[in-house]
Amino acid sequence: MELFDRFADFQMDVLKEIGNIGAGHAATALSKLLDKPVDMLVPKVRMVAFEEIAESVGGAEQVVIAIFLRVEGETPGNLFFIISLDSAKKLLRNLVGIEVVDDEHYTEMELSALSEIGNILAGSYLSSLADFTQLYMSPTVPALAIDMAGAILSYGLLQFGQMGDSALLIDTKFLDGNDEVEGHFFLIPDPESFDKIFVALGVQTP
Repeated sequence: MELFDRFADFQMDVLKEIGNIGAGHAATALSKLLDKPVDMLVPKVRMVAFEEIAESVGGAEQVVIAIFLRVEGETPGNLFFIISLDSAKKLLRNLVGIEVVDDEHYTEMELSALSEIGNILAGSYLSSLADFTQLYMSPTVPALAIDMAGAILSYGLLQFGQMGDSALLIDTKFLDGNDEVEGHFFLIPDPESFDKIFVALGVQTP
C-alpha cells in the first residue's frame, strides 16, 4: 500500500478519467446491444487493500453476484465486477426488461444477461486502462458466481493463484430515470504488474 501514498492528485485524476472513458465505452456498447439509451456514471475511483474489497461491497458475508476473469498480457491480474442481489434485479429489469422472481435461483437467461453485461464492462475498462498506459491487456472468458463476497474472493484466489495485495476500485452507477443501480469494479494486478502500471501512469516506483 505504500505506493498508493505516492499517488498525487494528478494520478488520481488520470484513474478517474480512465473510469469515465471506460463507462462511456461500456454505455455505448450496451446501448448498441440493447437498442436503447444507457447512462452510466463513475462516482468514485480509489485504491483499496485486498482485505478491504469485501467490506466495500457490504462485508464478507454479504451475498453478491460477481463476474470474474483473469487479465492476461503485459500486466497480468484479476478482475471482479460485483453487484448486490437487489442491484442485479434492477439491472436486469431496467436494462434488459427481465423481472427476477427468485433471488436464489436465477434462470439461465438471467445469468447469461448478467455475464454479458459484466463482460462488456470488463472489456471497456480494460481497454481504457490499456489506452492510457499503452500496455497490452486481454481478458479471459468471464465466470459468474452467486455467493458471499468473502467466499467469492477466496475462490478467486484458488482459481487464479496468489493475487496482489491491492486493487483499483471503480464504482459504477447505471441511471434509469430516478433509479440508480450501483456496481463495483475491482482490478487486482499481480504484484509484479503494479510497477509497470504505476510507471506508465507517471509514478516512479522504488
